[in-house]
Amino acid sequence: YQRRVREAVVSTQSTGGTMVMGKVISGECRKNQSLTIMPNKTVVQVAEIQIDDMDSDIAESGDNVKLKLRNIEEEDISPGFVLCSTDNHCKIADRFLAKIQLVELRNIIAPGFNCIMHIHSSVTEVMFEELVGLMDKKTGKKMVDKQGKPVKPRCAKEREVIFAKLQLASPICIESFDQFPQLGRFTLRDEGKTIAVGVVLKTSNQLASQNN
Repeated sequence: YQRRVREAVVSTQSTGGTMVMGKVISGECRKNQSLTIMPNKTVVQVAEIQIDDMDSDIAESGDNVKLKLRNIEEEDISPGFVLCSTDNHCKIADRFLAKIQLVELRNIIAPGFNCIMHIHSSVTEVMFEELVGLMDKKTGKKMVDKQGKPVKPRCAKEREVIFAKLQLASPICIESFDQFPQLGRFTLRDEGKTIAVGVVLKTSNQLASQNN
């Protein structure tokens, strides 16, 4: 996966052209290279690359960069957008399956619970749609009943590790943790406190194909 370019946009500015600041998560980007910015699928060209305010011809995975882009205006880019290889786009999803470690809760969590999700440079509202599993802390595996079927909890409590389907307020750039860890790792916050940390297991496209 290292050949697939991914750069999460953290901020933008329009000084002397459209500039985006972010971190190269995967692959490398080069001056004059064409990339696709998601989720609006606009093909842009990298006009300039700056690393630590120094001009460069290439940026590699792990670099914090500032890119000047052609073929797009600053108002058409927001934090949470992702620059990708033109032949391999970042996934866009409004639902996903996740493994979640509940850290600190004032109340129990049940389907319909809303909170704020922070994932890479994106912040969005999220709702627990369905609790689909509970991890057995002794074995590290999903708990099953006597028939061998996964135990679906009605609610979840502090310190539990659960598997849940989450619904986003609107589609965002997101990847499964096993392919792009930095685009598939998230925290959940409620009333200013971190209540859970989790990883994306499957995005909405993968869930849909699984259901068919």
